[in-house]
Amino acid sequence: MAQNTAAAPQAGASATTKAATQTQTTAPAAPTAEQIAAYKKGYEELLKNDWPWLGRFKEADVKLGAPAAGEKRVVFMGDSITEGWHFSEPGGVFADKPYVNRGISGQTSPQMVLRFRQDVIELEPKVVVILAGTNDIAGNTGPMTPEQTEDNLATMADLATANGIKVVLCSVLPAFDFPWKPGLTPAPKVVALNAWMKAYAAEKGYVYVDYHAAMKDERDGLPPALSKDGVHPLPAGYAVMAPLAEAGIEKALKGGE
Repeated sequence: MAQNTAAAPQAGASATTKAATQTQTTAPAAPTAEQIAAYKKGYEELLKNDWPWLGRFKEADVKLGAPAAGEKRVVFMGDSITEGWHFSEPGGVFADKPYVNRGISGQTSPQMVLRFRQDVIELEPKVVVILAGTNDIAGNTGPMTPEQTEDNLATMADLATANGIKVVLCSVLPAFDFPWKPGLTPAPKVVALNAWMKAYAAEKGYVYVDYHAAMKDERDGLPPALSKDGVHPLPAGYAVMAPLAEAGIEKALKGGE
């Protein structure tokens, strides 16, 4: 997903998202038809050659190295909603925190499962914050059943737990429609997935962070004040999410002490 073609393949997801989130002041410009076509072509080539996009963070993961003594590293795993949250930038909301962003625009949960060891486990975080599911509902990498998404979320949580990493499961953000795949009626599907996630987190003792309840409008979508395209948060949207994420991380850390 990215700012204008969403958690799904989108035109210049990274570039468009950065324009909005690095400055945290203005909404991104809509991509042109040529940009969308070029992005889709490149995205299709990427899926053929590196389906989970392991190459995206391979060098950055090696460069990051192991956590310093006493460091409470946190890794955020997700799609363009996570990628667009440039909290490590100077002046960013999490700039002084040992938080690592491993969001990739357009990704689905099975892709995240395949890169979970490289981009999460091998970074040795204390906590992983998982936000996934929007692109599954959109069918970015093909049709998926709700049970398949649930299985992938459970797999990532299980892998983290097996490696001593505390789990924070985040609700999928509200979405009334997907601009890159209109007509899929995602709102009730998002609500159903979140209900499963909340129950699963309670059963397993994971932390559940409910962005959806704090951000939804009367249609179970994202209101214009929080998102330009109804999927990707504006700075005001991330401002709602930040304290919820922080509270979830703190709860997970305390649970491990």
